[in-house]
Parts: sequence; C-alpha cells; structure tokens
Amino acid sequence: MCNSDLVEFISHTYPECVKMEGFDDCILGVCQRIGNSNCIAYDLGKVIRKLMKEGMTRREALEYFEFNQLGAFVGETTPVFIDTFKEPDDGKIGD
Repeated sequence: MCNSDLVEFISHTYPECVKMEGFDDCILGVCQRIGNSNCIAYDLGKVIRKLMKEGMTRREALEYFEFNQLGAFVGETTPVFIDTFKEPDDGKIGD
C-alpha cells in the first residue's frame, strides 16, 4: 500500500486518531493497544529527517521533536513514535 493510500485508509477507518499535519509521509501505521485507544504510529527517524530538511540542525530537530511532538499529549489517541533502527544515525533520542 502506498503512503497516500495508507493515510486515506487510516483517515476513514480510524477517524478518531490524531494525525500530525505535514507528516503523512512519516506514518508507519496504526498502533493497537489492549485497553487503550488506537493511535497513529510515526517513524521517528523520518520525523527527525523531515524537521532537518526544513532547516533545523540535528540538535534543533531533536529538541523540537521532544518538546512539540513527543511531549504533546492531545488525548487518548496521541500519536506514538517508533524507532525502526534502520540506520545507525536514524534519529534516536539518545544520540
């Protein structure tokens, strides 16, 4: 499934999920957790790289991410972020 199809599927199937505007290309899928609401899962490395493409340094991108995205609770369907470990320098918070 291409990313635009995935985003459309999620929007129709899980309309309650909070989606980060401008980061559709970073979506991995939907996280399902027992006893909790479903939420959209984003690729952490892609989110950091996207912020860097917008002109931020790596440190700025990590700080922005930690405060504005990871640190933003917007209800039970707040997005989650997954580190796929595809690359050694893929945007891990601990770098």
